[in-house]
Amino acid sequence: MAKKKLNSLSDIGGFVFSTNDNENFSTFSDEDQKTLATNEQYLEAHFSNKGRGGKTVTILTGFQGSETDLKALGKLLKTKCGVGGSTKEGEIIIQGNYRDKIMNILQKKGYNVKRVGG
Repeated sequence: MAKKKLNSLSDIGGFVFSTNDNENFSTFSDEDQKTLATNEQYLEAHFSNKGRGGKTVTILTGFQGSETDLKALGKLLKTKCGVGGSTKEGEIIIQGNYRDKIMNILQKKGYNVKRVGG
């Protein structure tokens, strides 16, 4: 599995060290991240079968928002396609090659979706 690039402190789990006893750590939480409106989201739909034992999956990347909203969108797509999948590390992974169907669903909801790869 490829290593993920670390671009900020939040990429390593949000660990913060401070010697100040009066520090307010709630300002460093990722839970406050606001979800962009659907028409401002730019998602990419990938198709892949690498590293999964030959199983095909559709991967959606580029979602900007809270983890709760990402999981809700993943659940909607899994329900509409009638398949399994997961959400992790800011990606929605749907089992099977449903890229075109997922793109249609998201475009009807107002998302900007780009087909990436073959």
